[in-house]
Amino acid sequence: MTDHRPWRGVLVATALPLRDDLTVDLDRYAEHCSWLVANGCDGVVPNGSLGEYQVLTPEERARVVETAVAAVGGERVMPGVAAYGSAEARRWAEQAAGAGCRAVMLLPPNAYRADERSVLAHYAEVARTGLPVVAYNNPVDTKVDLVPELLARLYGEGCIRAVKEFSGDVRRAYRLAELAPGLDLLAGADDVLLELAVAGAKGWVAGYPNALPRSCVELYRAATGGDLATALPLYRQLHPLLRWDSRVEFVQAIKLSMDLLGRHGGSCRPPRVPLDPEQEAAVRAATEKAVAAGLA
Repeated sequence: MTDHRPWRGVLVATALPLRDDLTVDLDRYAEHCSWLVANGCDGVVPNGSLGEYQVLTPEERARVVETAVAAVGGERVMPGVAAYGSAEARRWAEQAAGAGCRAVMLLPPNAYRADERSVLAHYAEVARTGLPVVAYNNPVDTKVDLVPELLARLYGEGCIRAVKEFSGDVRRAYRLAELAPGLDLLAGADDVLLELAVAGAKGWVAGYPNALPRSCVELYRAATGGDLATALPLYRQLHPLLRWDSRVEFVQAIKLSMDLLGRHGGSCRPPRVPLDPEQEAAVRAATEKAVAAGLA
């Protein structure tokens, strides 16, 4: 990746392989990062929600970033640096910079329903590290909504360079382009990838490439390249899986698909619990259908 904006392209929010005793398997994680890049992905995002960062120790969290950088190079690694406190989030950004990363991804304050002034102060604090910050808008889980007007202000004040948009509201892409045309929009939910690509997305912070990197990359390249004749049928085939990325059980679903495809997904740390039988059957059927269609 040579672009000075390392958040562009397909960046995989990496699932984290755990051993049977739920300790982190860093060797397997390194191999997974390398495998994703070898299969066409542009980079990885460790310590996102899919990477279960909330239940990692500080030592584990730091080593995950260092492992990814050693595997694929710092220019391909954009860690999540979310934390309850702004000082802690800044420390994680400094750790990422020290490891050689070129950008970080940051949720708004999420220990409480933060107001606009708190959001601005939070992003300004992390931006002081000097690394480009990609905002992560996930109002479903954080209860803080980075609406286009607020994102435009954050961009205008130099706090962010891009946004991972997970609201599911594709109409925001057009408003955001009007208010802050220099701010890069990244698709943040797998099941609106095509809609946001058509609306001008410059990247995809993606979940399902953990299991199906080649077909997901093909989808992204076709969609952003305007090749809808290729993108639309592929999107329809993948959508039964992609929509799991927007469900509460997204980590378990993606890890199950990985297991079924010969990758190590494995268990999750509590409080996440395994899929119930109906959910497991649905993910299994959709994964097997994707394999039968030659998408694996």
